[in-house]
Amino acid sequence: MSAPARVLVVDDSATMRGLITAILSADPDVSVVGQAGDAMQARAAIKQLNPDVITLDIEMPDMNGLEFLEKIMRLRPMPVIMVSTMTHRGAEATLAALEIGAFDCVGKPVPGDARPFGDLAEKVKAAARSQRGYARPDTSAPVSRPSVADFRVGRKIVAIGSSTGGVEALIAVLQKFPANCPPTVITQHMPSTFTKSFSERLNRLCAPVVEEATDGARLEIGKIYLAPGGDYHLTVASASAPQCRLVDRPPVNGHRPSVDVLFDSVAELAGRNAIGAILTGMGRDGAAGLLKMRHAGARTVGQNEKTCVVYGMPRVAYELGAVEQQLPLNAIGEELLKLTAARKESD
Repeated sequence: MSAPARVLVVDDSATMRGLITAILSADPDVSVVGQAGDAMQARAAIKQLNPDVITLDIEMPDMNGLEFLEKIMRLRPMPVIMVSTMTHRGAEATLAALEIGAFDCVGKPVPGDARPFGDLAEKVKAAARSQRGYARPDTSAPVSRPSVADFRVGRKIVAIGSSTGGVEALIAVLQKFPANCPPTVITQHMPSTFTKSFSERLNRLCAPVVEEATDGARLEIGKIYLAPGGDYHLTVASASAPQCRLVDRPPVNGHRPSVDVLFDSVAELAGRNAIGAILTGMGRDGAAGLLKMRHAGARTVGQNEKTCVVYGMPRVAYELGAVEQQLPLNAIGEELLKLTAARKESD
């Protein structure tokens, strides 16, 4: 990127606007071109300043962040990073924003935070580089799912990794899964207070049971397990039967949970009886683990550049030779099913 990413900071708190501005201004590749305290000010600033990216508070007076985001995506689609309180209510609203089309989210800092707003500057730069088309994914219309009776599920495990853009990507993939889908484990980079709400949201939108993974949970047909954010890595292991294990290790590739840690464990446990998919996301987490899965005999899929919010993780995996085939997002769910379940012989 030859010029700094131009950012408009929108928050009803002057203190919060100042803190966000200070953090972003410390990066020479980011330029804060304006601030706004409410939606009316933000609308005028967008017209005047034409920013590359907006940071947007969820809770604002008169028109809240979700309502304003809806208008942005309808009238002037552009990258928006949501700034949310780290509460259950804030998590629900942020997930709704990501479904509407927000680029990513960050949590507002709490006392003792060593890195307020985490990697906000990196997310802003990735958002400014993004060439995606911003449009709301359809999560209300009925989806076409394979009939449960049409598939015979074997002993295979599906493992999926995703990051920026992963909320809508995972919805698109998992809505293709039938109620008797193969056991599926997922690591999505997301703050700890968001993963519980996200698993509940996926459970409402998808035919299989979706739950936040717990230590010792047995891998079962018809269940999808989402790594909890924050303190542990999700892995799979076998005692009397394959199960989820939450392990306390340092962050890997800057992340905990890490996609690489999950994929490594799936390669060791399942080998050729596994399928791996790496979806949209910044950085390289998951690329080495997916390569390990492929070397162990697993089938592997990567999201293609055109449909990624950020073609980072899938790109690195493809360049390493970890990706057997690249597919558009709308084809990945069906392909995973083809790789894991056979049609009835009568078909």
